[in-house]
Amino acid sequence: MEARSKPMAPDFIKGLELSEAFYREAVRPILDADFPGLAHSAGRLGGGSDVLGFDDETSRDHDWGPRLELFVEDSDWALRPAVMDALSEQLPAEILGYPTRFTVHDDGSMVLSADGPSGRHGVTVTTIARFFQDYVTLDVSRPPVLRDWLRIPPQRLRTISSGRLFHDDLGIQSIRDQLAWYPHDLWLYLMASQWRRVDQEEPFVGRTGDIGDALGSRLIAGRQVVELMRLCFLIERQHAPYFKWFGSAFAQLSCSSRLAPVFDRVLDAQSWQEREQHLSEAYAIVGEMHNDLGVTSPVDTGVSRFHDRPYLVPHSGRRVEALQQAIVSPEVRSLPAHAGAIWQFVDSTDILSDPSAWESFTSIYDD
Repeated sequence: MEARSKPMAPDFIKGLELSEAFYREAVRPILDADFPGLAHSAGRLGGGSDVLGFDDETSRDHDWGPRLELFVEDSDWALRPAVMDALSEQLPAEILGYPTRFTVHDDGSMVLSADGPSGRHGVTVTTIARFFQDYVTLDVSRPPVLRDWLRIPPQRLRTISSGRLFHDDLGIQSIRDQLAWYPHDLWLYLMASQWRRVDQEEPFVGRTGDIGDALGSRLIAGRQVVELMRLCFLIERQHAPYFKWFGSAFAQLSCSSRLAPVFDRVLDAQSWQEREQHLSEAYAIVGEMHNDLGVTSPVDTGVSRFHDRPYLVPHSGRRVEALQQAIVSPEVRSLPAHAGAIWQFVDSTDILSDPSAWESFTSIYDD
């Protein structure tokens, strides 16, 4: 009996490119024919590795495919059922060789399906107000306030800025521009809080190694690398993604070519003294980056002993103080001195991916 070969998968195409082709070649013609003159915006701005630009062939196994958010005006919200029906009935079975329908599993994940119209298409019809409220708890009828900035994880801000708009009658780009980066004094506050996290554990790489706790020294060195990487995102004014893509996004920063090899040596070091030496180099590089910003007076980038103990540290508290002194806004100056944003003191994926949970942590910012 002759063995059957599996059908060839289409050549991989980046999800944003596939979704844009889906809009232009499939969705837009239906809108023009059935809803002529409908003011709308369309794009991929929500969650997904494709929105971040890090998708590859493996990404195709779930939550990947021709998808987009279709934004209509509040006054046209009543048209949503008709738009959804028209798309369900008229969308082609495929776009660029990929099915336009999905099967939705019990866990909510979506997988491309070749079942034709019986599957669910990947168009979400929404409004600007609904999308931003649901995705980042933001009231777009007013400019973002401090509490907004402090509770939105950078992963979500990054997807909004790194996603792609295919059409924009409604002015979503202006909101994206507004969310591109933090207000100046808040940025200083976040950097001060991040340097404080470095400062808290500076001497522990040497201290744990000195008592023979090699594993503890390695773990703390790894934590310091992560904290320094987060600082680099802040210094280069880039929203960091969640941890799966953290290293990939770091590799795109301009400082990566200098720092990545140093971080590799930190993590590969076999003794605490060697680990401390490489960390000292990393501290100096990030310290130079801080000085290059010109937001504070220059701070010495060298390392020296921690009190009378033989552990070399960069004394990051000096940068914390310098940044705090540079903050002018009374509102920012009144924030908890070292807390930072929610993502700097909450490390739970379940919390950071659930907008309904963010509000419960904002009481820390209340007077």
